[in-house]
Amino acid sequence: MERQQAGAGDAGPQDKPGLVAGLAGIAKNMFGLLVSRIELAALELGEVRDNLARLLLVGALGIVAVVFALGCWTALLIVLAWEAMGWKILLLVAVVYTLLAVAILRHARAFLAQDRLALPATMAELRKDRDALM
Repeated sequence: MERQQAGAGDAGPQDKPGLVAGLAGIAKNMFGLLVSRIELAALELGEVRDNLARLLLVGALGIVAVVFALGCWTALLIVLAWEAMGWKILLLVAVVYTLLAVAILRHARAFLAQDRLALPATMAELRKDRDALM
């Protein structure tokens, strides 16, 4: 008789989900969310890596070409203008190179301002997750 009463009164874990089952479900969902965010971050990091490698390669080639061109043109300009201008040609060349450097730095800052090296989708999803959890 005790067996029948004990068996009839017990609800199995399938009948009523308990606190532990609910927490396990939440933990499972959180783990799945974490895995999907890690996959998204890895995908975007690969894209950022490709953009950064492309930027570095183009930048390095550009620097080499600019250095050779500037060296040749500077030498030619100084040789041709030395008799007429003397040391003033060196000052003029220095001013021109300074303005060129400023223009190149502004261009680089504009490139970085476009957030091509950021992780916009990952950061947006992480903000959504934070807002949903808080």
